[in-house]
Amino acid sequence: MSRIIAVDYGKKRTGIAVSDTLQMIANGLTTVPTHELLAFITDYVAKEPVERILIGLPKQMNNEPSENMKRIEPFVRSLKKRLPDMPVEYVDERFTSVLAHRTMLEAGLKKKDRQNKALVDEISATIILQTYLENRRFSSL
Repeated sequence: MSRIIAVDYGKKRTGIAVSDTLQMIANGLTTVPTHELLAFITDYVAKEPVERILIGLPKQMNNEPSENMKRIEPFVRSLKKRLPDMPVEYVDERFTSVLAHRTMLEAGLKKKDRQNKALVDEISATIILQTYLENRRFSSL
């Protein structure tokens, strides 16, 4: 099998997570400057078999798209042009930052480490991906 990539798109930096080849476990991969994201994903897909790319869909509590959608949509268009055969899906990312902070607390990270925004972005991408994998697994039962 191939991997699934999840992206927690941010204005300055973007967290990236990737599944194992069995598509059971999400792992944080890295955080990259957002202006380098397209090149990073293109390079990664050239080196590793990837089945699909998930993009965190930023929604507000009233289900309306958040401000960040204005930046995400042009990126997704560019991604689809660069990788026309790659499925790209949006996945609801509400609460992932809150969950990432909670995960860091529960893991016992020191306050300074919890303030590392790049780590929060990477953990958020991991949560997006793990939630997707679990939902897919349970919906097939």
